[in-house]
Amino acid sequence: MDGDDVVIRVDTVRSGYGEVEILRGVTVDVLRGEILSIVGANGAGKSTLLRTLFGLVHVSGGSIVLEGTPITGASPVEILRRGVAYVPQGRTNFPGMTVRENLQLAAFTRRKEPAKAIDADIDQLCERFPVLQRHNTRAANLSGGQQQVLEMAMAMILSPTVLLIDEPTLGLSPVMMTEIFEIITEINRNGTTVVMVEQNAKRSLEISHHAIVLDLGRTRFEGTGSEILENPEVRSHYLGL
Repeated sequence: MDGDDVVIRVDTVRSGYGEVEILRGVTVDVLRGEILSIVGANGAGKSTLLRTLFGLVHVSGGSIVLEGTPITGASPVEILRRGVAYVPQGRTNFPGMTVRENLQLAAFTRRKEPAKAIDADIDQLCERFPVLQRHNTRAANLSGGQQQVLEMAMAMILSPTVLLIDEPTLGLSPVMMTEIFEIITEINRNGTTVVMVEQNAKRSLEISHHAIVLDLGRTRFEGTGSEILENPEVRSHYLGL
């Protein structure tokens, strides 16, 4: 595999919380421009892998390399500045602030740039995602799906190379779920690599170029999204199909 195609290389990574080890030697190459889905049962380490990539979980073994630069042990702020953004599970916006204020606050690492440039990028995001055109609406007054769009936009205001997304459709209606997947596909189509953990694994695999299945902190299967989706063992044990 051409090293230039690998944006993140995860090599036998072990990590966890305190003395509890969750990831037990995960290896995967995240390729530039792809959507990678992380699939597995509850407790398999899916969210922990995302949190580890973003520097929120201590790495006890192995290495993580971003664009050829080791980031093992780097802080989330440093990783963010290197082009990796993270949208965690659950609502993480500022509910008392307006849509526009949330987007302005999300651009804090760009504070040395001219305000006009940031405002122009906010305007562009609001044009791409019409729900954000409710500039003066408080985030708390948006639906769950609309808040999810806002949170993805808060990450995209930083123009990341890689977007990590944890359970983007959790608790959403089928209609809003479809819209969120369409937005993720559009973000990827515009050049951002996406690494996603998603409760609706079937739907996420349908839009993914690459997928891994975690089982008790280890990689059990790896392949294209369609290969994993059609794997009989995966369908039976992990997708409930």
